[in-house]
Amino acid sequence: MKKVLVTGADGFIGSHLTESLLEKGYDVKAFAYYNSFNTWGWLDTLPKEKLDQIEVFTGDIRDPNGVREAMKGVDGVFHLAALIAIPFSYHSPDSYVDTNIKGTLNVLQAARDLGTERIMVTSTSEVYGTAQYVPIDEKHPYQGQSPYSATKIGADRLAESFYRSFGLPVSIVRPFNTFGPRQSARAVIPTIISQLLAGKEEIKLGSLTPTRDFNYVKDTAAGFIAIAESDRTIGEEINIATQQEISIGDLAHEIISQINPKAHIICDEQRLRPEKSEVNRLLGCNAKIHELTDWKQQYTFAEGIAETIAWMRTHMDAYKADIYNV
Repeated sequence: MKKVLVTGADGFIGSHLTESLLEKGYDVKAFAYYNSFNTWGWLDTLPKEKLDQIEVFTGDIRDPNGVREAMKGVDGVFHLAALIAIPFSYHSPDSYVDTNIKGTLNVLQAARDLGTERIMVTSTSEVYGTAQYVPIDEKHPYQGQSPYSATKIGADRLAESFYRSFGLPVSIVRPFNTFGPRQSARAVIPTIISQLLAGKEEIKLGSLTPTRDFNYVKDTAAGFIAIAESDRTIGEEINIATQQEISIGDLAHEIISQINPKAHIICDEQRLRPEKSEVNRLLGCNAKIHELTDWKQQYTFAEGIAETIAWMRTHMDAYKADIYNV
């Protein structure tokens, strides 16, 4: 696999994956969401020498024609383009079906027609819902606890069906909660950091008791590449997890201690998810990725947080710390 397409390359994980692929010597085509401002999302922040090495294709993942055009001449596809915010999916679920399910179908159909060598479809730990047992392995039941999660379950099962029905060389890559530089403020870690860096001493959060298994984004990107480079992962769904959990409350205290120990947390009602929709516990099993690939976690949680804080200090203009970002 020499030439690869990254859909969602303009996004948080996609931009890091694009950089990691370049560093490993891949020829990268980046699929970015077309807009009339000619902005390429986070790709615009890459150094010019990196950007010059990337072929940028602007399109819309919901359009099968553009997707097929983008996929011509590539050996592999890392399909990350998706709508991801859970609260937004509560009031705009149609857009999630169109982007997450139909978008994935467009990639799968084009790959089948073009004979693409490898397809990595991006899943999420949210497909599992609240843990029914821990650590959560790939055999854990699925539970659609939000419209977002339901569309990701649908996309995963479509990918599985193309492997089983047509022998399409698909791997389903399932990152647990990823964090790091460039993550939007709709996620909990940038929410906490941006409020603290804006000088706030009352940090507004939703529920503090849920636990999450957090991957630093560079480890997540390395997981994608390790899965793509192993033939043993075809037809498999594979967690990228640290197999460690931390509660949102403990996480907030860790970040507060690194930035402003005088700050404290208050519960903001509008940030609470509906009771049956809140995923209370996520702790992933990483035995399968260790068995099938050579992936190893390189960053501790504290190291990842420190790098994220350092990056956000110089990019606060990208954050609206005064509002609740869905």
